[in-house]
Amino acid sequence: MSVSTPSESTETSAPAGGDPSGDGTLDPRLGQIRETRKAARDKLRTSRFDIVTSLFMALILFIGTFVTLLFIVWLLSGDPKPLILKPQIEEANGRADNAEGFERDFEPPGEEEVEELLEPTLEDTIEAVTDAVSTVAASLATADTNQAATNVGDGMGDSRPPGPAGEGPGTVPRGERWQLNFVAKDVKTYAKQLDHFGIELAAMGESQGVDYAYDLSTSPKTRKLIDTTTENRLYFMWTKPSPLQRFDEQLMQQAGVPLQGNRAKLRFIPPDLEDQLYALEMQYAGTQGRTSVTEIAKTIFECKSGGNGFVFEVVDQRYRVPKR
Repeated sequence: MSVSTPSESTETSAPAGGDPSGDGTLDPRLGQIRETRKAARDKLRTSRFDIVTSLFMALILFIGTFVTLLFIVWLLSGDPKPLILKPQIEEANGRADNAEGFERDFEPPGEEEVEELLEPTLEDTIEAVTDAVSTVAASLATADTNQAATNVGDGMGDSRPPGPAGEGPGTVPRGERWQLNFVAKDVKTYAKQLDHFGIELAAMGESQGVDYAYDLSTSPKTRKLIDTTTENRLYFMWTKPSPLQRFDEQLMQQAGVPLQGNRAKLRFIPPDLEDQLYALEMQYAGTQGRTSVTEIAKTIFECKSGGNGFVFEVVDQRYRVPKR
């Protein structure tokens, strides 16, 4: 029976460093594994080509996103839609042919009252001065009776302001409360503004009818209207001297409108523009806490560039002082 001692053990261990024989020789399999791992790491390492490619990809993605956002903004911020509003007819508040007075009755005035209300013409004034140096009998016809002759009526007249007959709420007429301002450096720009809104220039007086000028920015044309009772459009006249007044005359002359004599120069606006101006007026009044057109005394519009042409904007608005 023999007993083994530690020095006689048959188990051996490979030395560190991959040298199982212990004679200092490197295991070729371990070197191959290291080379394989190194090659794999080299493949995973980011190259310069990858860096440049990723930079360009990020730049293209950023530019594409930015352009897409700009396109969406462009779609959402298109031309402003025109105001579509049903025509608003303002009830007139005038006395028409009724005599001026203090009441609202329809009792016709007498002949003497009519004569007092009429303004004398130039011929009547000259005749009155001539007759002042002599005594002239009264021309009123009298009846053969003992009662004093009089033609004074029983009515108290009409307290409404001048204007078309009506019992409206007392609004200032559009022709009086609206003011249209145009800003143009030359006649061509001014003509484009008028044509964009469909505004026609016109001259009347010195002859029967009204002469119109239209298509002012392209080839000015003219037409004549004899029966003026069919003209119901709103029109404006110049109340103060303006350089644009000379543009009106120049455009009408190009169209062939006769301007000899003291002819009134007018600007007629179409009904659809009148409705748009009314809508703009009431929108602006709403922002100022005003809800009724009866509160408005003056609205000033100004023509400005916008959209595909020109637009009117409210630049100022004044209001009436309430009665106490």
